[in-house]
Amino acid sequence: MLKFFNYNIAESLETISFDGGTTVVNCMNPHSFVKALDDNEFRTALERSDILLPDGEGICMALNRWGGKKVDKIAGDDLHRFLLEKVSARKGKVYYMGSTESVLNKISERIGNEYPDLTVRTHSPSFCEKLSDEESESIINDINAFSPDVLFVSMTAPKQEKWVELHRDKLTTPKVIASIGAVFDFYAGTVKRAPQWAVRMKLEWLFRLLKEPRRMWERNFVSTPRYLRWIWKHRSELSLNQE
Repeated sequence: MLKFFNYNIAESLETISFDGGTTVVNCMNPHSFVKALDDNEFRTALERSDILLPDGEGICMALNRWGGKKVDKIAGDDLHRFLLEKVSARKGKVYYMGSTESVLNKISERIGNEYPDLTVRTHSPSFCEKLSDEESESIINDINAFSPDVLFVSMTAPKQEKWVELHRDKLTTPKVIASIGAVFDFYAGTVKRAPQWAVRMKLEWLFRLLKEPRRMWERNFVSTPRYLRWIWKHRSELSLNQE
């Protein structure tokens, strides 16, 4: 693990284990970093992640430049594929919680074609700022009864991370809980991920901005400048963290 201010950043997906208790995996990018500066619950959820992945070129850039560590971006999409392969090899079970019934149906269909050894269950929660205690309890009971190897959660950040953190002690049967946001849409095919050449050239942010300007403008024109200012101001702390 690499120290990134108050966060512990994982360098590889291989650190994810299916042994022992439940492992909570979250992703961090400059937008979530900035959001967590103003949201104590979100910051706590990220800090308490068992594994926190560098899902943003800005995170990698800061660690490379001032932390003295060569770090490559690990996207939520990479995490999703990695876990599907691992669970499929075990002939295990995955649970998708989030998004719409339409998206979830497309995911189930694709899983059936690509990973026939997997057993899938899905649930589309209410679209509200915060799920009620009653609805959360019902979802948790359904997840625990299904006993998945992996629980994938997609309710957008910070809602998904905060929901997992609030209920992680009640989610007793999943071996891994992964908050993966837009990956549900990527895998369902309702939103196209950037082509590999754009990913390799570190231009995935630009591709997403052009494809979804209304959704991505805040990340690029509000969060990114603030992140860069904050990182520049505190860059010496990042260097000291690695000593």
